[in-house]
Amino acid sequence: MKIDLLSKNALVGAGTQGIGAGIAIELAKCGANVTVISRNESKLKDFISLLPVISDHQKHQYLVADFLKFNDYKAIIHDFFRTNSVDILVNNTNGPDAGMALEKNVEDFQVAFDLLFKTVVETTSLALPHMIKQKNGRIINVSSLSVKEPISNLVLSNSIRSAVAAWAKSLSSEVAQHNITINNILTGYFDTERIQQLMEGESQRSTISVEELRKARESKIPMKRLGKPEEYGHLVAFLASEYAAYLTGTSIPLDGGLANVY
Repeated sequence: MKIDLLSKNALVGAGTQGIGAGIAIELAKCGANVTVISRNESKLKDFISLLPVISDHQKHQYLVADFLKFNDYKAIIHDFFRTNSVDILVNNTNGPDAGMALEKNVEDFQVAFDLLFKTVVETTSLALPHMIKQKNGRIINVSSLSVKEPISNLVLSNSIRSAVAAWAKSLSSEVAQHNITINNILTGYFDTERIQQLMEGESQRSTISVEELRKARESKIPMKRLGKPEEYGHLVAFLASEYAAYLTGTSIPLDGGLANVY
C-alpha cells in the first residue's frame, strides 16, 4: 500500500518538534505540500529546510503563530486562509501546564480552553469551506488517552481534550456527507520533548529520578517502550489518505497497548 498525497495541501500545528514534526515529515514524504505552524521562526526556517521534497511541484512553508495568544493567533490564521486552502488539517498545539484539580483556578482553565479548544475550532471552521466545496477533506486532531481515562497531574488537558473529542464527533456527523473525515488520535507516551519536560517536573516534586520515571512509564506499556514520532506520522498519513475515506468520527488510541490496561 503506497500512500500518495501529491498535490494535497496540509497544515500541521506545533510542527517543529516532537509529534508535530513526525507528522509533518511523514506527510511530506507522501508528497503533500506542508505548512507548519509554530511560534519560533528560527526553528521553523530550519525545520522547513529539512522537510522531504519528492516532487518538483512540492513546496513547504511555515506560519509564525503562538497558540497561547488566541486573539493574535485568530488574526494570523484568518490572514493565512485568505490566500490559502488546505486539504489536510492536523490540529496540534503545545500542551497546557501540568497540575492537579485543586491547584487550578478558573483562569487556568480559560487559558487551556483557548489553547486546546478555541484554536482547534477556529482553524477547522476556516478550513472547512474549501473542503466542502471540493467534496473532500481530512481533519485529524492530536489528542490524548486522557479522553478515555484522566491522567494524574494533567487536569487541564484531561478536561479540555474531552470537550474537543465531543465537538469533533458532533461535527464529523455533519460533514460526512461532503466526504470530509474527522478523527482524533489518543496519544500515549511518546519519546518527545513534552514528555521529558513532564518527567522532569514530576522528578522535582517527588525526588524520583527522570530515568526511574521513564522506566516506570515504559513498564506500564505492553510494548515496553515509548512511541516514536515517525510512528505517529504513519497513522496520520493513513488517515489523510484515500485509504481512510470511510473512517470518521473515531478516537483511535496510539499507545503501544496502554489503553487496554486501564
